Amino acid sequence: MSVPMAYLGVIVIWTTTPLAIQWSGDGPGFLFGVASRMSIAAVVALIMVALLGYGMRWDRPARRAYVAAGLGIYLAMLCVYWSAQQIPSGWISVIFGLSPLITSLFAYLWQGERGVSPAQVGGMLLGVLGLAVMFGSSLDMASSVAYGMLAILFGVTFHSASGVIVKQINADIPAIVQTAGGLLVATPLFDLTWYLFDGVWPVSLPFKAALSILYLATFGSVLGFALYFFVLKRLAATQVALITLITPVGALQLGHLVQNEPLSLTIIVGTALILCGLALFQFGAVRLARLQRLQLAAGEEG
Repeated sequence: MSVPMAYLGVIVIWTTTPLAIQWSGDGPGFLFGVASRMSIAAVVALIMVALLGYGMRWDRPARRAYVAAGLGIYLAMLCVYWSAQQIPSGWISVIFGLSPLITSLFAYLWQGERGVSPAQVGGMLLGVLGLAVMFGSSLDMASSVAYGMLAILFGVTFHSASGVIVKQINADIPAIVQTAGGLLVATPLFDLTWYLFDGVWPVSLPFKAALSILYLATFGSVLGFALYFFVLKRLAATQVALITLITPVGALQLGHLVQNEPLSLTIIVGTALILCGLALFQFGAVRLARLQRLQLAAGEEG
């Protein structure tokens, strides 16, 4: 698969995931929704690993990568599923737009990546401004929205840290194997959390919730994570994190069309600022990469 197609696939899946997360918790509760999703996903991922003939790797770098990915999946998704019960589904993607900033910080501290260009900094700040404008619409909503936003902020921090650590470990394993390994770590944690804090098997499962769980298990977890780790191996962590500045637009539109979630002028302005910030960030990344190539060529000639 080409990197652009995988990148686009992650965008599409992450755009539809927030709404599916909300639906999966209707009836059985969000803990059952996430635990059942991850349990199914782990089985599907292991089957795909076997069918593709890869086999699981258990050397030390692979185990470290599994743990880093699994803990990131567990902590981030637990925050996301809880907050999805408190805030509009589209806002999940909006708040995850902070991921490039947090990812850049972690990459700088842990990987020693070079600093970003002024244009990239400007793009990041413009994206944050867009998020801030959109957050203003939450002032008229219930106090639980603030707690939901805080939970998402924790989730995006865990997600960003996990991505940078997996990149740093560089275990050089196929994306589907990385996904299966991460799910093998995360699934028992989700099942244990559901057992301790709920533990009640639902008598009936609404059709929409069941369909959402299946969609999230196959596309949201297995395919989505596999594509995510695929592009993570081939692009810088900060470039991968830019996906979270694109998905808010589609997620907000989807939530508005399907569930009549608020889409006021404030949200539209915030979205426009995010898109402009993304364009500026990408422009700065291209210029910085070109400058680095020229400096490297000049150094080799010297």
